[in-house]
Amino acid sequence: MRRLLALTVLLGCAPAPEASADPTPTPAPSAPVDAPEPKPNPEREPGTFEGRTLAQTMSYLGASWLTRDNRDDEENTTLLHEQLALAPGQSACDLGAGNGYHSLLMAAAVGESGQVIASDLQPQMLERLQARADAAGITNVRTVLAKPGDPALPPNTCDLILLVDVYHELADPERVLAAMRAALTEDGRIALVEYREEDPDVPIKPLHKMSKAQILREYLPRGFALDSQFDGLPWQHLMFFTASD
Repeated sequence: MRRLLALTVLLGCAPAPEASADPTPTPAPSAPVDAPEPKPNPEREPGTFEGRTLAQTMSYLGASWLTRDNRDDEENTTLLHEQLALAPGQSACDLGAGNGYHSLLMAAAVGESGQVIASDLQPQMLERLQARADAAGITNVRTVLAKPGDPALPPNTCDLILLVDVYHELADPERVLAAMRAALTEDGRIALVEYREEDPDVPIKPLHKMSKAQILREYLPRGFALDSQFDGLPWQHLMFFTASD
C-alpha cells in the first residue's frame, strides 16, 4: 500500500509533456494561430478601418492548415481557380500567399511563359512556399517579402491580384489598396475572396468574415469598380474589382 501511494505521488508531480513547437491547427477553418497584434497606423483609429475591426495575421506556425487535405472539399478551390480564368503568359500575384497553396495552382495556369509573384509578410511562409515550388519543379514563382503597408508589387505588372482570406487581416488596408491599384495592368483585376459574414453557417470566427456591403464600402471610394462577382463557392465571396477612372 505504501509503495502504491509513493508511486501515485511521483506520477502526480511529474511534469506535463512539452507542447510541440509547431502546433497542428484545429480542423475547423478558423485562422488557427494568430501572430502578434499589428502596430496601429497613427493616421487612423488603432485596430479599425471603415468601422471594421482588423483581424490578426495568421502565423506561419499554422501553415500546415493552409494545405490541409480537405481544403478543396470545404472551399471548392478548383472552382475558384476556374473563375479566375488565368491564361498562359499572364502575370499574377498571390497577395498574402502563405505557403503557396494558391500560388502553385496559379503557376500552372499561367505556364512557363507567365509568372506568379507571391507576396507575404512572413519570411518563414515564403521559405515554405519556395520549398514546395522546388519540390514540384515549379520555376515561374517569385517570392517577395511584404511590409504591413507595402505588398512589394512592381507597378503596372499584375494581370490578376488574388487575395484569399487575407484582406481582412491587413494592418494598413488604405496603403495596400493604393499599392494594388498601382500594380495592376491596364486591364488587370483584383480577385477578392473572403468568408461570408452574411452566412451564420460558415464555420469561421466572425472577425475573419466580411460582408459584401463592407467590402464595397472599403473598395469603391478608393479607386476601384466592382467588375463582377461569383456566388457559387461553398463559404466565400468571390468579387472582382478593376481600377476605376
